[in-house]
Amino acid sequence: MTTSIKPIITCRAAVAWGAGEPLVMEEVEVSPPQPMEIRIRVVCTSLCRSDITAWLSQAQPPIFPRIFGHEASGIVESIGEGVTEFEEGDHVLTIFTGECMRCRQCTSGKSNICQVLGLERKGVMHSDQKTRFSIKGKPVYHYCAVSSFSEYTVVHSGCAVKVGLTAPLEKICLLSCGVAAGLGAAWKVADISEGSTVVIFGLGTVGLSVAQGAKIRGASRIIGVDTNPEKSEKAKAFGVTDFVNPNDSNEPIQQVIKRITNGGADYSFECIGDTGMINTALQSCCDGWGLTVTLGVPKVKPEVTAHYALFLTGRTLRGSLFGGWKPKSDLPALVDMYLREEIQIDEFITHNLQFEDINKAFDLMEEGKCLRCVIHMPK
Repeated sequence: MTTSIKPIITCRAAVAWGAGEPLVMEEVEVSPPQPMEIRIRVVCTSLCRSDITAWLSQAQPPIFPRIFGHEASGIVESIGEGVTEFEEGDHVLTIFTGECMRCRQCTSGKSNICQVLGLERKGVMHSDQKTRFSIKGKPVYHYCAVSSFSEYTVVHSGCAVKVGLTAPLEKICLLSCGVAAGLGAAWKVADISEGSTVVIFGLGTVGLSVAQGAKIRGASRIIGVDTNPEKSEKAKAFGVTDFVNPNDSNEPIQQVIKRITNGGADYSFECIGDTGMINTALQSCCDGWGLTVTLGVPKVKPEVTAHYALFLTGRTLRGSLFGGWKPKSDLPALVDMYLREEIQIDEFITHNLQFEDINKAFDLMEEGKCLRCVIHMPK
């Protein structure tokens, strides 16, 4: 382990210069890691729907130029002052919401919302509110304090998880966000019980991960709702027993769900990022104990509205960030589950692309033709 001064690295990064504009391969300078930070050589990164939402600037003010990407795996290239848990050469997963292990939230045992290393929205590093990327001396902004669409990146040591050398980095990068978020929503947030009925709105990677988690927990019926008919067959592989396309029914979808479940599902999950759909998911739950979990990042209209009677009759609405997992504490166990073949990851990877083809990944996701595109960096 060494904390000697490291040079600036010049490497390629896919830079977004404006909302919705194709990413441009640029030569960027990556600063050395500052205290409690590590610099990572990215091996693989996958495209998440939230990257698309932020790239289109649908959920937050535009911040450009910017390097997106947060679902990634890599190898520690260098470490900053004070870092003791990582060494050069360690294999790691990046995480978009960190765990300092010292703040009130981290020590509560009740939450994974770190007060120090929580979701970063301003395009800078947590520690000093500055960037570690630049082009010709001008700053290039981060995304979620990760920015994995670059051959090298710098993250806080609390925003990375060490993994074993035998874990395939080109697969487990999906545990950095989508797959872990869905499994955690099913297991930690909802705590799905055996024999229960589940309805999932949105059958992307997160929704299908919820389905996988529900299947493992022994749910008797898992209903998937999506407007893309091609999702029907794919969903069966992850445990979905019934597929409902709202476009095929003259009834409101919540009425369909209540009718086919004899009064509503035990659990419903909103995995689209549509606050109006949260209301639909609530109405699809049963009276008395119905639980709705929302996981999606809303693109527009962040406010949620619902009739008070839905709650008066016993329904509950819960939010879920990263499936409730405390990332540094809990992710290694998920990696081990994958290595023991207890959870599926490979089946979510529909495309493998080289870094220079990253814009194709954006096209595929916008067209609804992929689950996860894994982007491989040059070796």
